[in-house]
Amino acid sequence: MREIIFDTETTGLSAGSGDRLVEIGCIELINRVETGRKYHAYFNPQRKMPADAQAVHGLTDRFLADKPLFADKADELMAFLGSDTPLVAHNASFDFGFLNVELAMAGRKTISLDRMIDTQAIARRLHPGAKHNLDAMCTRYGIDRSHRLQHGALLDAELLAQLYIEMMGGRQIGMFTPPARHDPIAAVISAEVHSVDVSIAVVRRPFRKPRPHLPSAEELARHEAFIATIDKAIWLDTV
Repeated sequence: MREIIFDTETTGLSAGSGDRLVEIGCIELINRVETGRKYHAYFNPQRKMPADAQAVHGLTDRFLADKPLFADKADELMAFLGSDTPLVAHNASFDFGFLNVELAMAGRKTISLDRMIDTQAIARRLHPGAKHNLDAMCTRYGIDRSHRLQHGALLDAELLAQLYIEMMGGRQIGMFTPPARHDPIAAVISAEVHSVDVSIAVVRRPFRKPRPHLPSAEELARHEAFIATIDKAIWLDTV
C-alpha cells in the first residue's frame, strides 16, 4: 500500500483570500515504511511575504524570488503524488485547500478529498482532550524534533511520517490489516489480525481409564515393606 505524507508552507492562512503556496515536502511510504523517495520544491508566490508568515518558516522574498512558479512544477508534483494514492497531512484540510487552489490556478485537475487522511483528526480520536499540534504529538510519541527550529515543509513531513507510523501501530503495523481508505481511524480503533490457515496433524491414542487418586491396599503394603528396608531413615529423627 502506497501513501504520501506531505506538508506545505504558505504566505498566510487563507487560500481563498489570496495567500499562496511557497513550499511542499512529500515522503513516500510503502506498507507504512519509508522508501527514501521524496519530493521537495519551493515556489515563487508572486506576492510579498507577510512578516508573520516569514517568522514561522523563515522563507523570505529574496530567497523565493528565483524559484519556479507552482504551475511550472505542477505536472512533476502530480506525477509523484499519483492518481489515487492516499495523501496524509496534519490538519489536512488546510494543506489540501492550498494545494487545490494552486492546481486550479494552474489549470490542473484538483485532488479529491476522498484521498485525504488527516492525522490531526486521528490524534483527536486517540487522545481526546490533549494538545494535537505536531510538536505536542511528537513529544507524546517520543519523536525527536530538537532540530526543528522553524517550520519547513520537508522537515515537518519527515516528522509527520514518523508520527503517522507510530499512531497507526508503530513498526509492528505489518501485523494488522491496513486501514480502509475512507476511514483511516477505524483501523486505529479496531484493527484485526490477519487470519492464518494452519493445519495440525492430530495423533489419536487409545482411551485409558484415569488412575484412582488413592493408593490401593496392595500399594500401601509394598510401600511399608520398602520403608522397612531403609536403615536409619533421617525422617524418623523427628518422630
